[in-house]
Amino acid sequence: MRAIRRFTVRTVLPAELAALGELVHNLRWSWHPETMDLFAEVDADLWEQVGHDPVALLGAVTPARLNELASDRRFLRRLADAADDLREYMTAPRWYQTLPDGARAIAYFSPEYGIAAALPQYSGGLGILAGDHLKAASDLGVPILAVGLLYRHGYFTQSLSPEGWQLEHYPSLDAGGLPLSLLKDAEAAPVKIRLSLPENRVLHAQVWVAQVGRVPLLLLDSDVADNDAAARDVTDRLYGGGTDHRLMQELLLGVGGVRAIRAYCSITGHPEPEVFHTNEGHAGFLGLERIRELTEARLSFDEALEAVRAGTVFTTHTPVPAGIDRFPRDMIERHFGGANAWPTVPVERILALGAESDPGRFNMAVMGMRLAQRVNGVSRLHGEVSREMFKDLWPGFDVDEVPIGSITNGVHAPTWVGRELMELAGREVPSLIERARGWDAIQKISDADIWKIRGTLRQRLVEGARARLRRSWRERGASDAELGWIDDALDPEVLTIGFARRVPSYKRLTLMLRDPRRLTQLLLDPDKPVQIVIAGKAHPADEGGKKLIQQIVKFADQEKVRHRIVFLPDYDMALGQLMVQGCDVWLNNPLRPLEASGTSGMKSALNGGLNLSIRDGWWDEWYDGTNGWSIPTADGVSDHDRRDALEAAALYDLIEHEVSARFYDRGVDGLPRRWMEMVKHTLTSLGPKVLAGRMLRDYVLTLYNPAAASARALCADTYAPARAFAAWRVRVTRAWPGVRVEHVEATGVSDTPEVGAAIELHATIALGDLEPGDVRVEAAYGKVGPHDELVHPAYAPLTSGSVDDDGRAHYTGTVPLDRTGAFGYTVRVVPYHPLAATTAELGLIAVPEEPAGMTNGTLR
Repeated sequence: MRAIRRFTVRTVLPAELAALGELVHNLRWSWHPETMDLFAEVDADLWEQVGHDPVALLGAVTPARLNELASDRRFLRRLADAADDLREYMTAPRWYQTLPDGARAIAYFSPEYGIAAALPQYSGGLGILAGDHLKAASDLGVPILAVGLLYRHGYFTQSLSPEGWQLEHYPSLDAGGLPLSLLKDAEAAPVKIRLSLPENRVLHAQVWVAQVGRVPLLLLDSDVADNDAAARDVTDRLYGGGTDHRLMQELLLGVGGVRAIRAYCSITGHPEPEVFHTNEGHAGFLGLERIRELTEARLSFDEALEAVRAGTVFTTHTPVPAGIDRFPRDMIERHFGGANAWPTVPVERILALGAESDPGRFNMAVMGMRLAQRVNGVSRLHGEVSREMFKDLWPGFDVDEVPIGSITNGVHAPTWVGRELMELAGREVPSLIERARGWDAIQKISDADIWKIRGTLRQRLVEGARARLRRSWRERGASDAELGWIDDALDPEVLTIGFARRVPSYKRLTLMLRDPRRLTQLLLDPDKPVQIVIAGKAHPADEGGKKLIQQIVKFADQEKVRHRIVFLPDYDMALGQLMVQGCDVWLNNPLRPLEASGTSGMKSALNGGLNLSIRDGWWDEWYDGTNGWSIPTADGVSDHDRRDALEAAALYDLIEHEVSARFYDRGVDGLPRRWMEMVKHTLTSLGPKVLAGRMLRDYVLTLYNPAAASARALCADTYAPARAFAAWRVRVTRAWPGVRVEHVEATGVSDTPEVGAAIELHATIALGDLEPGDVRVEAAYGKVGPHDELVHPAYAPLTSGSVDDDGRAHYTGTVPLDRTGAFGYTVRVVPYHPLAATTAELGLIAVPEEPAGMTNGTLR
């Protein structure tokens, strides 16, 4: 028989152990080894059995053991010290508290969070990044208030069929058995968030709170008795269901998430967020809810839009249109129109925010960008790709001016770096641990010390891989008698390459199989053997990705190579930690430039691993020629099959002639000195860059605090500046068709212009119904291409002079001839307002109908 309901009965702790519950329910333990040591002391064997899950530990430990601990003075002293340390961590001023005029609070919305394996609410890189974002914010004292959904089945767990086909399982999660607490009001009643749905239905959700260090994470849960069956299933699983199900999840995350924040702040006294950060388009509806709040407070839609945009940051993570959530337009209309409409928010305005080239689709990323004054990609290359991808939202502007910047991702070192390395750094370079400084001092640490730890981490990976491999083969039907070979699978002395990530086609899991004979030779080389540890999940609906996994598994199942290449099912944070710590080389071979950032290679680098990667995402930015290896790319080859063949051949050559050759080049002391030179250089060159702390500082200084300043400026004096800015935008937009560059002439250009000279420009501009203060007139100048296009131009402002009675204004300025070669210039007019964040914010520009005064001479 099966139970009709599942729940967790929590342990009642003796009064002396009350602080233990406090430690368990703050997820800081997941990156604080000393706290985990304390949990292990509760019951070492049980701690291993529950997979280092402290909630499960307290649920399984016997009352007798708890009573024993309650009278153990040594344990109680350690418990008191740990509790005091947590309280000091939670309250002491940190980096953020040293900043003037920082945002009082920042709301961070993401559909998934990878905090710890014990809270399985993530599927891949987006969630892991979000988890590291919260942890780094906690460490730096950044006042983030995070929002997500609580998925009752999480993401799927993965196993393999006897034929190597991915199988998915969705285990039920009981919130009572997770490190969560239910948000309750002053009367101790659970807080409920309500969303109106079409056909007079209502979606209810309760709010669970996960404490991630100093950061509260609010998780909305629709599995409540108030809902009908369909509504209860809205938060059933991560990225599950069809289009309507996905839309319901995103409505709950965005609209419901804002309402959850309002309730949480009201109940707890937490400061209301001044900045809202939308981590990918899934949470884009949060902007609509904030507009609704303001329009019900007597602002017009346009005024509310400006106030909301000023304090909103949008981060895009996808480098391909196919990765963007897009819904049928009529589906959005059904949820926001008719009887379900918000009285103060016209559905036509909502539809316009998500309008794209396909008139029948509503684009969540496009809406996110239109609702945010600040937008960023997640690596420098991804910023370039995003500007090209979304340039049509800002027609007339050069790609370089599309207002999408970039902040390269980072990783949370205490979560991902092996404890032995952290302790070595703490002893030898304490400034690294205390202040994330002094990376050059790594060069003083002995090669022997680092190499010894690398061996320890590799041994741990081998042992963990064997355990997972044995479990997987048993699930596939193998008997214990058939599993003796696993005792010798992998070798803790052999060069170990890791590959672990999601399995969409562009990440090319099977590129290494392009030439099976060549791969087999590398694996079985008698002098320089290589072993490969592979993990990854394909989306349940991605049959192509599942086929790639099956191909890898079939190759790895072969008796002659199965001790040298393994596929480990059910890739999760625990396996990820084993792999990034234990692998000597981290392999990444996506189709460039389809990897937005990637962070697993960063984690490997911080553990002394070396990257072997296509120059994509973060690696394109920070590879310096000696901190790893770059796999050559065949970017100009349009035939995918041919491209794969070329890049696979280059990969094999690098492994054979450079990677393995250097790894096995040992001195008389047995140390690979040249390898260790690369390891130390990797740590010193990449260490300061790849940290999530660096990433958070970048967000705070370049996005969060400027957004907070903009929000304060527009919301001051009962939103008077927002009203004025909205009126200005409407006026300028309506008048813009009357703005023209009518005439441009230049003086000072000789027949043989020379570098260092300058030319004087005189431009006549028709302003129509606008005033000179409404616009900025600029000269754009620099290198020209074969079709007279300006390539990465510079800009110089022109000064306003007289204005004729007919509204024609005269401008003058100087253009320096500051480069040799083909040179050109033009004049443009753009709107100007001190509250606009960028020149391109309104998407309006006026340029000469014909290139005016273009000089294609060659400067000498």
